[in-house]
Amino acid sequence: MISGERLSETGQWLESQEGTRWWYDSGALCLDFAYTGPNDDTGDGLASGWEQLVNSADLDEWLSDRFTVSAANERDLRDALTLREAIAHVMKTAAAQKNPLRRDIDIINLYAATPDLPPRLDGGSRQAGRTMPRTGQALSTIARDAVSVFGGERGGIIRTCDADDCALIYLDVSRAGTRRWCSMQRCGNRHKVRQHRARQRAKAEANAQPAAQ
Repeated sequence: MISGERLSETGQWLESQEGTRWWYDSGALCLDFAYTGPNDDTGDGLASGWEQLVNSADLDEWLSDRFTVSAANERDLRDALTLREAIAHVMKTAAAQKNPLRRDIDIINLYAATPDLPPRLDGGSRQAGRTMPRTGQALSTIARDAVSVFGGERGGIIRTCDADDCALIYLDVSRAGTRRWCSMQRCGNRHKVRQHRARQRAKAEANAQPAAQ
């Protein structure tokens, strides 16, 4: 798992095939979760064999950055991978404005129907005998977030990055709904560089024309 300071409430650090790290804010917890593993055919340039959840300890590390839950076991890991796959499938179909498979919807609904992490205020005293929330409750919270996002309750538009060589998907929650890039650090910056170089070439060609006549 790639560690680093969190830059926003949602989002995580990703790594390209060239080893470049950048902060990718998907705009939603469930979409962040979808990108903890490989997404075949996305063309997003993630490192080969990208997988953050190799074992239950990896799942613990990813969740601990967002929740306080008890340690995961192997069954929790299998559940996490099953849920992640369903979310990733629905994410892609939503971005393509297609209908998702019923199987994927059923899986998300199944995990969303289990107890999630209850909200609580900080600063109180813990009751005697109270147990720490379980990993399964965190997965339910992620599934319920997926229901909210894909069901349209959250607001925002599910988009694919505008870059020709990137297919990362995000929830555009900007006020004007005009977000274009998966990350300004990555594709947004590369677009600006390309535009600058194109202007420089056009200027050089325009300056060279009189001399050629």
